[in-house]
Amino acid sequence: MTVARDIAPEVVLHLPPRPGNPRNSEGSFIALRDGRILYVYSHFTGGAHDDAEAFLAGRFSEDGGRTWSTEDVTVVRNPPGRNIMSVSLLRLHDGRIVLFYILKESRSNWRILMRVSTDEARTWSEPRQCTPTPGLYVLNNDRAVQLRSGRLVLPIAYRTPEQGRSTPEALIACLLSDDGGATWRRSREGRRVAGVWTQEPGVVELKDGRLLLFCRTQVGCQYISHSTDGGETWEELRPSNIVSPLSPASLKRIPHTGDILLVWNNNAAPWSGWETLRRSPLNVAISRDEGQTWENIRTIADDPTRWYCYTAIAFVGAYVLLAHSAGSGKGAERLAFHQITRFHLDWLQQ
Repeated sequence: MTVARDIAPEVVLHLPPRPGNPRNSEGSFIALRDGRILYVYSHFTGGAHDDAEAFLAGRFSEDGGRTWSTEDVTVVRNPPGRNIMSVSLLRLHDGRIVLFYILKESRSNWRILMRVSTDEARTWSEPRQCTPTPGLYVLNNDRAVQLRSGRLVLPIAYRTPEQGRSTPEALIACLLSDDGGATWRRSREGRRVAGVWTQEPGVVELKDGRLLLFCRTQVGCQYISHSTDGGETWEELRPSNIVSPLSPASLKRIPHTGDILLVWNNNAAPWSGWETLRRSPLNVAISRDEGQTWENIRTIADDPTRWYCYTAIAFVGAYVLLAHSAGSGKGAERLAFHQITRFHLDWLQQ
């Protein structure tokens, strides 16, 4: 069946590495009240590895994500020599826009910071710390959510300063705020599963009020947990029916239909090392039963030499915007190339 070009997936923005800019990655979208869309991402200057010097840069679209501005604007400058990355943007119920990101102060101390804008992302407040204790906190890009109750939830993977990166598994928990981000506390963590590397969680609120948490593992699928108290406590993490390599998935509710959109790598290749890890193809699917089953599985891209991961999702009418890595090569090079892909929800029905 032939799919019309304005319905099928189309890459609408390329952000390749360039001299002095060896990597672009991990961003988030926000719709502004003047009709524009702002995309903020990590613009690296000091190398392609995760700890390299980087600042937060932005691009704008004035036509629903079909075309984008050609030059970066600086959104947040990094402290000299430091890395800031992994952006989440969120419009609060009161209309403010909040921006979350990781500041890497050392190899064993990563803090999550929050800035607020009251003028549609033209200016930002001074940073506020969301992490209550020292340690290595990981908040993936495009993960912050506000519940119907107003509570802010940041799903995190946490390691103590002593652990640093020495252990592959992390404690999975959430940072919670009930006062619009003025104060934060850490939830009770989900119980660890022996031999399973639980990392890079995300959360989606279900229609019955429960929270569904998902995280990547090395055992061939995403693990999940549920909370019935707004993220304060979590059931034991358990395997899901989302087959996956050691790669993050993304879930977000589609405003247009009420279904949940899943974006992930639909392969269950066993873990055998970073150089053989396959983060392809890039797939999408929908759930009409609150994440119990998945249907209409479609392939966005399937080059086995590329890493498709760290996705941000935005809905613009009946169109979906996916920002994601799509690099090839070795090591951190596979995270260096970034792009935005756009498709119509009707494409999922083809």
